[in-house]
Amino acid sequence: MSENDWVQAVQRELGVQFGAMRQVSGGDFAQAWCVEVESSGVGASAVEGSNLFVKTHANPPPNHFSTEARGLEWLKATESVAVPTVLASSDDPPFLALEWIHEAGRSAGSEGALGRQLAKMHKHPVSCFGREDRRTTGSLGLPNEPCSSWAEFYGTQRLQPLAKIASDRAALSQLTIERIEILSQRLNEFAELDTAASCLHGDLWAGNRLVDSDGRNWLIDPACHGGHREFDLAMMRLFGGYGEDCFNTYQDNYPLEAGWKERVPLHQLAPLIVHAIKFGRSYVSPTEEALSLYV
Repeated sequence: MSENDWVQAVQRELGVQFGAMRQVSGGDFAQAWCVEVESSGVGASAVEGSNLFVKTHANPPPNHFSTEARGLEWLKATESVAVPTVLASSDDPPFLALEWIHEAGRSAGSEGALGRQLAKMHKHPVSCFGREDRRTTGSLGLPNEPCSSWAEFYGTQRLQPLAKIASDRAALSQLTIERIEILSQRLNEFAELDTAASCLHGDLWAGNRLVDSDGRNWLIDPACHGGHREFDLAMMRLFGGYGEDCFNTYQDNYPLEAGWKERVPLHQLAPLIVHAIKFGRSYVSPTEEALSLYV
């Protein structure tokens, strides 16, 4: 796919012509662009002079950008935290076009506000663990088959698939992989996690949260699925970047079950394995340390 393919497709879909384009950070996976709308036709989806955010990739997993677009709409339906408006998405050629968010730093009230917003998002009912549409998420294309419990989902849709990928790519030792598989069979022991599924962002590291110039929180780049709410919160703690006011306000609005602190490494295990697969040796020891607490 050439750059011209997706550029022409986005312009056609939105009814606009682009002017200046500059590449911006798109995480570790996508290529991302800030594009200026030079002109727009009647009924166009963007106005002349505005900026848009457009992501693309030369060879993404199946349905990657349309799935991300669905995730943003899913989060918007919770009426909790702001997400960018999806202007257009396509899987052939692959792209996702969003409104541009004018980012600023965290404000005095943005952390507490985010805690309240996440509590509301996690209270939003979902029908199952995983996804009804069975679409995969993330750059590794992790499965999201509908499951009736957290133990079934985390075992069969996260730990076991990740163990196989790690084995295929020699990212972890065979002993570590065997221990991951053992843990995946013992998750029913965590009876306190046998609760209804919550609507999760699914990849809530600090880079996927923006604060705009008005101090408003925005979430981007979701890997949405039904899961246990402790997973999102554990992911937020894995790499830092969130203030304690966020977690304290969340707890005030939607208290966690007793023992949640002891379970943080359990939920962090899946993203640690992902990082060991994608980024290598520096994540092997943290993966093994988290695993050692349970197996």
